[in-house]
Amino acid sequence: MARPEVLEEIRDAEADADDIIADAEAEREDVIADARERAAEIREETEAEAAELTEERLEEAEEEIESEREEILAEGEAEREELSTRAEENREAVVEYVVERFEEAVDAQT
Repeated sequence: MARPEVLEEIRDAEADADDIIADAEAEREDVIADARERAAEIREETEAEAAELTEERLEEAEEEIESEREEILAEGEAEREELSTRAEENREAVVEYVVERFEEAVDAQT
């Protein structure tokens, strides 16, 4: 094989190598662009899921707080009714006690 033919084959091989490299770099850029796009999609999906989960947990917490609030109010109402009942039951005894003490005080002054 003559020297010019060898040089021509080397140039062709280098040109083929350059084409392969250019194709590989273009494919690499496409893969990177696709990966970035997919990463952005995943990030958006994750953020949406996180926001939804946050909203669900917030609603659950609000429901729990409301339930506890109602329970506390019910306990307070029951306690108020019990105190009111006990006060009513003791009213007559207290009135008698006050009247007795008043009469004792009046008798002591006379």
